[in-house]
Amino acid sequence: MELVIKHFSQLTPDELLDIFKLRVSVFVVEQNCPYQEIDEADRQAYHIYLKEDNKIQAYVRLLPPNVTFDTVAIGRVISAKRGCRLGYEIFKSGIQAAQDIFDAKTIKIEAQTYAKGFYEKFGFKQSSEKFLEDGIEHIEMTLNL
Repeated sequence: MELVIKHFSQLTPDELLDIFKLRVSVFVVEQNCPYQEIDEADRQAYHIYLKEDNKIQAYVRLLPPNVTFDTVAIGRVISAKRGCRLGYEIFKSGIQAAQDIFDAKTIKIEAQTYAKGFYEKFGFKQSSEKFLEDGIEHIEMTLNL
């Protein structure tokens, strides 16, 4: 499995299309949640993914401070295959990239509440009350490195 870390400006059209197809298939189609999944934050993001057989198997989006939060943020965590630990591996890679690229001391995420336990394994702690985003219950979580 190959780890790829690229800023938006470095992505090829094919990579960008594959990323957007995966994200929309999970966050819009699978979750039956029509919303503007592709946004301006993508332009400022590092797109991190695991690739095998020329297909994206897992993905996260890493955002610099002051895009969604005053700190570095990670979002759009996806694994194409469930139960294979790819979500764990790509999220771990996102945290490492946050430290390497931005020298992050704090990372924030908006997590769907059902996934709270997953993020707690990495040391994230709930830092907000529950709120609805696009009809899905979320919480903010923070990791202090």
